[in-house]
Amino acid sequence: MAAVRRATVSWDGDLATGTGQLSAVTSRAFSNLPVTWASRTEQADGKTSPEELLASAHASCFAMAFSSDLTKAGNPPEKLDVTSEIAFDRVDGKWTVISSKLTVHGHVRGLDATKFREMASQAKDGCPISRALAGNVQLSVEASLD
Repeated sequence: MAAVRRATVSWDGDLATGTGQLSAVTSRAFSNLPVTWASRTEQADGKTSPEELLASAHASCFAMAFSSDLTKAGNPPEKLDVTSEIAFDRVDGKWTVISSKLTVHGHVRGLDATKFREMASQAKDGCPISRALAGNVQLSVEASLD
């Protein structure tokens, strides 16, 4: 059976001056996060955006996939610090998510830097969020060890 997660947004007004409130329905981990068009294309000013939420999803998905892959290979990580930078820009006049750059710094015993980078690339390609973005968004990963 598929895992299903839900979020809701209540939006007031037009795109340029309107505001929204975003809530995680399934987990209730957050509620009423403010979101605006300006928080997507200009300054965040304490508000989130779909792209920031996508970056959060991609970073956490990658961290889990990479941790799993390292553990299965006999080198469970002590720590992985992951960042995802989502780029949002105009393509053919339409706003588009164009890339997600993952950066991971890890502490993993018994693994050299070359193997760590190779496994990071595999995890980038294998995590479910990467697979959802593949073919539409440029994906990259930079990996380094302590």
